[in-house]
Amino acid sequence: MTRTDKKVRYLPKGKHAQYTRETAAEGVENALKLLEGRWKLIILFHLFGGAVMRFSDLERAIPAVSQKMLIQQLRQMEGDGIVRRIVHHRVPPKVEYCLTEWGQALCPALDALLTWAAQREDMTQYDGSADT
Repeated sequence: MTRTDKKVRYLPKGKHAQYTRETAAEGVENALKLLEGRWKLIILFHLFGGAVMRFSDLERAIPAVSQKMLIQQLRQMEGDGIVRRIVHHRVPPKVEYCLTEWGQALCPALDALLTWAAQREDMTQYDGSADT
């Protein structure tokens, strides 16, 4: 089996890729594809901060999501390397979920998104310029 860590090269810390308008748009599109899905961001917020949650805990924390959809979203994020699935082999089986280091690195970006969204609310309170 071929190891991918030898094939994939990352830029050294401190060196960022030079984006053009086209490559930046493509990069954002690819990033958003990883997060698309109605429940993924909600699942992420429950797992931020190093939280380890059992499947049933996630179900209770997000009551509006169906079991099937929760499983699908978790599997997709696991496949993308955002979520880690930990299986404890015992009876009854115990499955826990947590974020990978890469998944946890999303926290500042999503925090910035929340701050950005809050600015819109602040702007509408002061000048009424945004449509509601």
